[in-house]
Amino acid sequence: MEPFEAIAQPKRREILRLLAGGELSAGEVAARFTVTQPAISQHLTVLKQAGLVSERRDGTRRLYSVRPEGLADLHGFLADIVPARLERLKQAVEEEERSNVRRASRN
Repeated sequence: MEPFEAIAQPKRREILRLLAGGELSAGEVAARFTVTQPAISQHLTVLKQAGLVSERRDGTRRLYSVRPEGLADLHGFLADIVPARLERLKQAVEEEERSNVRRASRN
């Protein structure tokens, strides 16, 4: 699964925010939500498959943490997109200002 597909589901974004605070067990993550532990485990599996979280075993516990490399891929993509959109917005605002100045000078 692609990272953007994985974070399209709001519950998974909430899980990522939670894990951003540090490593937690699947049970600790599940305790923060009103859905079942199997549902949270499924969300964690999707996030893991997308490369956004890592999992390590400590005895019988599975501990999850945010995988910085996975988030870097998302950040890199957004860094490419956002400046282009901001540049288009800037150009539109500047054009609107020029139009306003032209209209004001005619009156």
